[in-house]
Amino acid sequence: MTPEISRIRNIGISAHIDSGKTTLTERILFYTKRIHAIHDVKGKDGVGAKMDSMDLERERGITIQSAATFCQWGNTHINIIDTPGHVDFTIEVERAMRVLDGAILVLCSVAGVQSQSLTVDRQMRRYGVPRIAFVNKCDRAGANPLRVRDQLREKLHINPVLIQLPIGLEHEFKGVIDLVRMRALTFEGDNGEKIINVEIPADMLADAKKAREEMLDALSMHSDALTEAMLEENVTEEIIDQALREATVGRHVVPVMMGSAYANKAVQPLLDAVERYLPCPSDIVNEAIQVSKEEERITLESDSEKPLVLLAFKLEDGRFGQLSYLRVYQGSLNKGDEITNIRTTKRHKVGRLVRMHSDEMEDISKCGAGDIVAMFGVDCNSGDTFTNGELNVTMTSMHVPDPVISLTITPKDNKSQVNMSKALRRFTKEDPTFRVNTDEETGEVIIRGMGELHLDVYIERMKREYSALVDVSPPAVAYRETITASVDYEYTHKKQTGGSGQYGKVGGFIEPLSADEAMPEEKGAQKQHRELPEIGYRFLDGIVGGIIPREFVPSVDKGFESMMVKGMLIGAPVRGVKITLNDGAFHAVDSSDIAFKEAARGAWRASYMKAGPQILEPVMKVAVEGPSEMQGGVVGVLMQRRGMIVGTTEGEGFCRIDSEVPLAEMFGFSTVLRSATQGKAEFTMEFCRYSPVPSSISEKLISEYKAELEAGKKK
Repeated sequence: MTPEISRIRNIGISAHIDSGKTTLTERILFYTKRIHAIHDVKGKDGVGAKMDSMDLERERGITIQSAATFCQWGNTHINIIDTPGHVDFTIEVERAMRVLDGAILVLCSVAGVQSQSLTVDRQMRRYGVPRIAFVNKCDRAGANPLRVRDQLREKLHINPVLIQLPIGLEHEFKGVIDLVRMRALTFEGDNGEKIINVEIPADMLADAKKAREEMLDALSMHSDALTEAMLEENVTEEIIDQALREATVGRHVVPVMMGSAYANKAVQPLLDAVERYLPCPSDIVNEAIQVSKEEERITLESDSEKPLVLLAFKLEDGRFGQLSYLRVYQGSLNKGDEITNIRTTKRHKVGRLVRMHSDEMEDISKCGAGDIVAMFGVDCNSGDTFTNGELNVTMTSMHVPDPVISLTITPKDNKSQVNMSKALRRFTKEDPTFRVNTDEETGEVIIRGMGELHLDVYIERMKREYSALVDVSPPAVAYRETITASVDYEYTHKKQTGGSGQYGKVGGFIEPLSADEAMPEEKGAQKQHRELPEIGYRFLDGIVGGIIPREFVPSVDKGFESMMVKGMLIGAPVRGVKITLNDGAFHAVDSSDIAFKEAARGAWRASYMKAGPQILEPVMKVAVEGPSEMQGGVVGVLMQRRGMIVGTTEGEGFCRIDSEVPLAEMFGFSTVLRSATQGKAEFTMEFCRYSPVPSSISEKLISEYKAELEAGKKK
């Protein structure tokens, strides 16, 4: 049966790596009776957590792929997506946030707000996802949930509202005080399944009353009904619940709860909060773009009787063909229905509908608006929109970050070559951040991804799932080139080969493009422009008086754009360039699109080295966490790698060092860090920005590139 829309909750569980997301999901499944025994994430008992279904996940003790499941808590149907914490698999979090209505942000009560917490928060903000903060690991030494509450305000700039207080901390952590109902909750039994609801201990009553007053003051800013009840001294649990729900759904506040998933404490109250405070699908405004009406936006209604609109947000290669995860935004979908892929306009018949429970599935015959399900046998891409043919709309796309690291892979034999091709086709279809291309000059296959771990996992999967053995080259950094000075250009392309020839003359100037530059008004060149923000290229048409016919101007643009693919210093893509065309000449017979394209290319070749070209390298945000006594060693390791320390955070025996380090210096860093800290520190890394490389390294890169070109000529 399709549950009533108001009883559905679509939630994600997201956090920094090793904050306890999968452990929390395991307890949620146990308390909702979806599983009958609790297993550890590391798989010490040979089973592993339910949501980590891949062998690689159980071996490494990390989540690699987001996994979907569903459970029932009271009368509420909860669809859950457990997401990875490691930044290398950030696309899994990205597409989960794209389709979810609410989320649980898990934080470690010792480490607090960590580097990946900030990334997850940005993703939640990008898609407007309301969330509850769950401060986990309150039983660990150094636990301080109130400090984490302050960090949420200071570092994430959100409005955290405590709705619980801890009863004891560290090894004395017993349970929580519910500030809404003013009761103390402790958890007993082998797995914390017995909830003991008692009066608040006398020694904590004053603190609880003070915290409750702070909670009510914060909520009254967003609820007239609560403000009125406070003035009349008639505040009830129902009024507080309603105020909390409205403020949470409106993203005015973030309720802060606490507990210890590993110790089986305070997970059930979190489920109650999901039911009470997080939105149902009809509380969220979802928009689609009309394909045929100049991308006019329409609001979708969470109504199963309306025309069908659904989004395929994740793909897997299942045992019975392609498995496509779907979010139904409007209408209903039945097994056997025909649906239309808006991107390809192809019609498909839905052969099999299932609800996912990690790697298990349950066949269903129907699903409705607000549901998250999966279907077999329909060939599509991640991000495709489907309708029943009544609407011609597409859902807005998700943000896909650019890869920052690449490897060259070579199959060891013919069998591996065939299997490698199959694996790469599947992986690129499933993961938009995993890219594959072939070098035109060398014929080498290059894979690109979000980090060493990202690519390492895919190479291991090729070996295990496809028996494809490959040789791997050292990683290559995704360098870029740019210019630093303005330069005028004037170039004439003239070619006579018998019959009609080629003639095109172009003139103007090339200059650097600043990242935050507004539409320029200088130099009289603003009739029309075209921007390619992904490569940092802008073309401005300043032609007046018809000195170049209007139909040839786009050819000049395309000629310059084609030169952005490969710079002249090290052959890296060029970014940050603004090109203005304001002069030129044409021939009535010999001018053509090709002639003006070649004129633009010639102008670029003649001008590029005069415009102060320089090489840019990707710089990463690197956060290292470990014992305080190791701080000096960690700083030393980072400084040796051209790192710049941007901040440090110290707790009780714990420290975090935030730095910015060039990606070229980060290969093999995990091994060096383990040696320097006796294996006690860990780090996370994500892309920050592109920055100029030092002159000594620039000279080395240029000489290496020239040597490669010479070697290629000799071959």
